[in-house]
Amino acid sequence: MMAVLRGFADQLRRPSAILVISAHWEASVVTITAGDQPPLIHDYHGFPPEAYRIRYPCPGEPALAGRIQEMLEQAGIPARLDPRRGFDHGMFVPLKLMYPEADIPCVQLSLVDTLDAETHLEIGRALQGLNYENLLVIGSGFSFHNMQAFFEANTPEVEARNQAFENWLEQTCTDPSLSESRRWQLLAEWDRCAPYARFCHPREEHLLPLHVCYGLAGKACDSSVSTRILGKQSGMFYWGMVERGWTAAPL
Repeated sequence: MMAVLRGFADQLRRPSAILVISAHWEASVVTITAGDQPPLIHDYHGFPPEAYRIRYPCPGEPALAGRIQEMLEQAGIPARLDPRRGFDHGMFVPLKLMYPEADIPCVQLSLVDTLDAETHLEIGRALQGLNYENLLVIGSGFSFHNMQAFFEANTPEVEARNQAFENWLEQTCTDPSLSESRRWQLLAEWDRCAPYARFCHPREEHLLPLHVCYGLAGKACDSSVSTRILGKQSGMFYWGMVERGWTAAPL
């Protein structure tokens, strides 16, 4: 995964700013970091001491945060700014690999704690008109997130379930023959449409950053990468929207 993220950053034009939708932040309404220099939140437990000494001192981008809030509220989606909230590991872990210099302004956006799939598609769609030259949008989640399965034997049955869901997600996100209304419906009803949906995502917070990115792009993704993480197959999807001034890349 480290090589994939570094390679991905090498292929992109250096962004002017980065917006991260993190699976590790849920709020009652969409919330956006709005500080000039947000601190880091080491929101994990039981790791070696080095994991808590990680630093990523990138600046915030309050003007971008304010524009995001404005666009969400114009679309009827309640949103608020949080000038004190820091960046969690859904943001600083991938960015430390992709852009280790920590010199690109960043903003982080929360999930809504209802974890409703269509709500997160609508959040993305509300931001389609976001006008910010060379903005990179990262949906920081995981296409497979069954923590128990990560640490149990990787049996043929587990492999088959994992692969069936990944195949469904790949086809749903990449198939150009799907109408966008059908793609939207499949993602909105993913837990009923996808095979082994609740085995791969007992709780959906790690899938929903992808919904925001698809809602933002509104089209089939341009490319995808499959990799193995902790013995499980996982996909990354890329949308390039040069004409709108930004790129979306759910992890």
